[in-house]
Amino acid sequence: MSTNSITILDGGMGRELAKRGAPFRQPEWSALAMIEAPDVVRDVHRAFIQSGAGVITTNSYALVPFHIGDERFVNQAQDLATSAGEMARAAVELEGTDTKVAGSIPPLFGSYRADLFDAEHVEDIATPLIKGLAPHVDFWLAETQSLIAEAVAIRELLTTLDTNNKPLWVSFTLEDSEHLDVPRLRSGETVEEAVATLADLNVEAILFNCCQPEVIDQALDVAQSILQDKGASQIQLGAYANAFPPQPKDATANDGLDEVRDDLTPPAYLTWAQKWQTQGASLIGGCCGIGPEHIQELSQHFTDTSTK
Repeated sequence: MSTNSITILDGGMGRELAKRGAPFRQPEWSALAMIEAPDVVRDVHRAFIQSGAGVITTNSYALVPFHIGDERFVNQAQDLATSAGEMARAAVELEGTDTKVAGSIPPLFGSYRADLFDAEHVEDIATPLIKGLAPHVDFWLAETQSLIAEAVAIRELLTTLDTNNKPLWVSFTLEDSEHLDVPRLRSGETVEEAVATLADLNVEAILFNCCQPEVIDQALDVAQSILQDKGASQIQLGAYANAFPPQPKDATANDGLDEVRDDLTPPAYLTWAQKWQTQGASLIGGCCGIGPEHIQELSQHFTDTSTK
């Protein structure tokens, strides 16, 4: 049984923005608050820090053409990414903590849409985000990745653009619409293939997010085994599940504020987090529908455990 110490990540941004009355609609999603109400974004970051998050993630997830449109992206993407970095950093400074800031590099062509991946346009979309965020973040988090190729492309692009060589975490989203014999990304590729590939690419952490906790449970066992076999135990493992029911294969994340499961209360979510710890995870937080109250539950438990 693993007793590794836990770094607490933050939770989902979108639902918290909506709760606070931030402008919120499709297709912009959480990007609209970045455009019209960045102070509310800062306040959500502060709420997660106050709940015990040791890492907060920039609100740059929806700053892609898929959400804000091609014209706005060309004209404003880097400035909006800069603002996203500034709001996260401001929250840390206002709270007076040593909380780290992760620079979110989102799925560039739409959440869950491995079929839309276009290798020729990775650089065009990711570059302004990286340039805008770079002065304000401690490391990079390529999150909700549906296929291996996009994660690899981001790793290669950062090698060129990030002269400070900040660490990279990569987080994959998993197929959770049906029971599978082995855990798979939403592209259909196996977790085994994904972890084996990323282990050779100088990443600091491999995580699983934006899917049900039940499938993350299965994926962590596979990931830990692969890293051990490859002698890559220095790579951290992590998890931040969403609170949604299983998503069908034709689902597109962020179509709207989905209903959340009644059973994933803060204590219930903690139960999953405790199991993830035994499976080797040292980075644990939440995705869509996981709020500050969940993060506080995690923080209180793992902080108490680490001091005993």
